[in-house]
Amino acid sequence: MSMNAPESLRVLWSYARPHRRSLAGGLALALAASALGLATPMVTKWVLDALGEGASLRGPVLALLGLLVLGAVLYCVQWILLGTLGERVVLEARDRMVRRLFHATVPAVTRRPPGELVSRAVSDTVLLREAASSGVIGLINGVVMLVGTLVLMSVLDLVLFGTTVAAVLVVVVLFAALMPKIAKAQERAQEHVGRVGGTLEGALRAIRTVKAGGAEDRQAERIAVDARTSAQYGIRSVRLEAGVWTIAWTGIQLAVILVLGVGAWRIGEGHLEVSSLIAFLLYAFGLMEPITELSQNLTALQSGIAAAERIRAVEELPLEEDAPGRAGGDARSGPGRSAYGPHGPRADRDAPVLELRGVTAAYGPGQEPAVRDLSLAVPRRGHVAIVGPSGAGKTTVLSLLLRFLEPQRGELLLDGVPFAEHGHAAVRSRLAYVEQDTPVVPGTVRDNLLFSRPDAGEDELARVLADVRLTEKVASMDEGLDTELSTAAVSGGERQRIALARALLRRPDVLLLDEATAQLDALTEAAVHDCVRRRAAEGAVVTIAHRLSTVVDADVIVVMENGRIRARGTHAELLADDGLYRDLVGALRMADVTVG
Repeated sequence: MSMNAPESLRVLWSYARPHRRSLAGGLALALAASALGLATPMVTKWVLDALGEGASLRGPVLALLGLLVLGAVLYCVQWILLGTLGERVVLEARDRMVRRLFHATVPAVTRRPPGELVSRAVSDTVLLREAASSGVIGLINGVVMLVGTLVLMSVLDLVLFGTTVAAVLVVVVLFAALMPKIAKAQERAQEHVGRVGGTLEGALRAIRTVKAGGAEDRQAERIAVDARTSAQYGIRSVRLEAGVWTIAWTGIQLAVILVLGVGAWRIGEGHLEVSSLIAFLLYAFGLMEPITELSQNLTALQSGIAAAERIRAVEELPLEEDAPGRAGGDARSGPGRSAYGPHGPRADRDAPVLELRGVTAAYGPGQEPAVRDLSLAVPRRGHVAIVGPSGAGKTTVLSLLLRFLEPQRGELLLDGVPFAEHGHAAVRSRLAYVEQDTPVVPGTVRDNLLFSRPDAGEDELARVLADVRLTEKVASMDEGLDTELSTAAVSGGERQRIALARALLRRPDVLLLDEATAQLDALTEAAVHDCVRRRAAEGAVVTIAHRLSTVVDADVIVVMENGRIRARGTHAELLADDGLYRDLVGALRMADVTVG
């Protein structure tokens, strides 16, 4: 939804408010510099009058030099002050947006292309620089200069003043008519730039798929459409600006010619002094400066308002909210250890560590529920595998356990206490998650492993690398653990193992795996399964199963269909009692044969 002008200005002011002292200082410097500029033609008149009267030129010349030096100092200080302020505004805007993005709910963030959000944080914030720092100052200063120039013109000669005002009014009407069109064109251009960023980011992320499908030209053309549209609006803005400035410049020059003609006539009639005409002409020649400053800062302000509207969309992303006093990062009740695993809670040995009771959840308002009336208990130890056809709601279960998604009905409990009473960070401190796509985070191998537990020691790193059979791979890298990672530097299976090692290093009470062995060879998969078995003997493991080996190893298997739990039991029990499970096992067996 578009904001009106007052709302947009409030957004701009929210970024400028912390720097209001700097803004006030910048405004004072700008007004002082403008006053010096306005005084220069009058001092020039003083020089000419002194020449005509044969008086000493020392005073007026020293005054001109003083105005020059002082004006240069004020201009330099103002430039540094407002430039620094602009960079700080950009920094704070980006910081606020980035923090908002990371603390927003997962559905709210994933609803938009990542590239579009990146574009808002990178390019839209730059548009705030001038608008929230020097834009308002420039507008005020431009108005003061314009009014001051016209007032001093009227003091010099009212007839010439009337001639100039007529030209200025034409320029003002022109700006008032065309500046909104220019701002709209710039807004649309920036909107399509955001689309270019979003589409390009997604295409580059899937570059292998793009190339394998021979879709390079089609993807490039799709992006080029938005790029061309952005360019078209940009060109339209440039043409409008060129027209405005051409007419404005021509109007002022015509005014100068008229002033020169009328002024010569008035001098001949004895109604005007030559020095007054020259001073008036200096003001006329300088009239474009405040007009230019007004238009440039008005354009910057309008661009900033358009950027503020896009930034506000990020500022309004819903945040993950915790109950008062429940925003802490650890839900463990003991001093760090318990009777159940290295970090587990001091809770009833027989009570489930996690539980869903009658949970119904959807990914957005008005959407069909992904799970309905779901009830599931996760014991403190053991391996729970979740199977089902595509769209059954398997990944949604993990999203609910991790609080990426909140239930519409029902409740989730940790150690018998509702999630809302623990807080997001506290619940997640007890869990570790390996997602199906297993992305690596920017940084080194060490950065990736320490991502969730930065205090782990070298011996612990060596242990988890050995558990997932990555010791030799890391040793072969140029800088070992300190080798920079990229998606091209490791295979899909190695990426999965890095993600699993990261999760194991955290020593969670519950390990959540969205099929962490899908891209592994048979030998490595066997080693990883041994690791998962050891983890299941100490704590809970919940797996979305896409491989038969995962299903067979599980202590409890949950069969899902259409967002509901259809059946649960051991592998043998479900083979005997559930037809859908038998079909799924047949498909999993065929998949394993294909992989082999």
